[in-house]
Amino acid sequence: MAYPILGLHHVTATVDDAQADLDLYARALGLRLVKKTVNFDNHGVYHFYYGDEVGTPGTIWTTFPYKGRGVRVGSRGAGQIATTSFSVPSSSLDEWKRRVEEHGFRATSAPRRFDQHSILVSDPSGLQIELVGDDRDSRTPWTGSNVNGDMAIRGLHSVTMLVHAAEPTIDFMRNTLGFEVSNSEGTCHRLTINGDLPGRTIDVVQSSEPAGANGLGTVHHVAMAIDDPEEQVRLRDELLGRGIHVTPLMDRQYFRSIYFREPGGVLFEVATTAPGFAVDEAVAELGRALKLPPWEEPNRAAIEAVLPEVSY
Repeated sequence: MAYPILGLHHVTATVDDAQADLDLYARALGLRLVKKTVNFDNHGVYHFYYGDEVGTPGTIWTTFPYKGRGVRVGSRGAGQIATTSFSVPSSSLDEWKRRVEEHGFRATSAPRRFDQHSILVSDPSGLQIELVGDDRDSRTPWTGSNVNGDMAIRGLHSVTMLVHAAEPTIDFMRNTLGFEVSNSEGTCHRLTINGDLPGRTIDVVQSSEPAGANGLGTVHHVAMAIDDPEEQVRLRDELLGRGIHVTPLMDRQYFRSIYFREPGGVLFEVATTAPGFAVDEAVAELGRALKLPPWEEPNRAAIEAVLPEVSY
């Protein structure tokens, strides 16, 4: 049975240095820091959420900066998201290359894929980040970080996941989550949902690479958006009925989540669209103050003492 997945919700990565992360995503790429909070499973580590003005699902990129916390450097490989792609106007790619390099990061042209041009941006933690030129994206960009509207990032374009066997992953995504194969090039299969627009796309690549190892510089999971919490529960029950391990419903303060692995080993999350990031601060103030979940407020002084100072 298919479920009403809307598209991508967010992508979350484990990174190294908090300030370097902000320098790339908030300053160079011009995303809005919509929430500065902590990892709910390790409150000595920041959790940064970047996105458009309000952190609309489908625009959100999130990171855990683990520098100095004993986390090993990871390696990309099968069972992981290898590339996270953002959508920009096609005519802006040259300007993006200049802007990225002016901020001290490297940008290189990527091989053309599905008749789309893109550039790869060097990430200080080693993540593979791509800006894809796609003029079909009508989402309103965030321009409050000194990036004009003619080039600003519209949101997530897609993710590219590596698996050893594509067919079981594709069958699962089609028959359980409602994706469809919209195109294929060699070992890369483009799966889309609710149309083939940016923010609704996952590329599945069959790869012989060794299994990836989680750690610094790797994507932890990709989340898909669901609007109705009751449908989220129904999906969880369906997955459990198929013998798939699924977490309990988890309160992430800004959405509610379940987590499970698809047949190729990539960690999936399905997250609700509500309540959103304005639940604990006004839209105009998003990302300015350290926000903690209510159960961590008694520990604020101790948490702030171990978090590194950052500016953005």
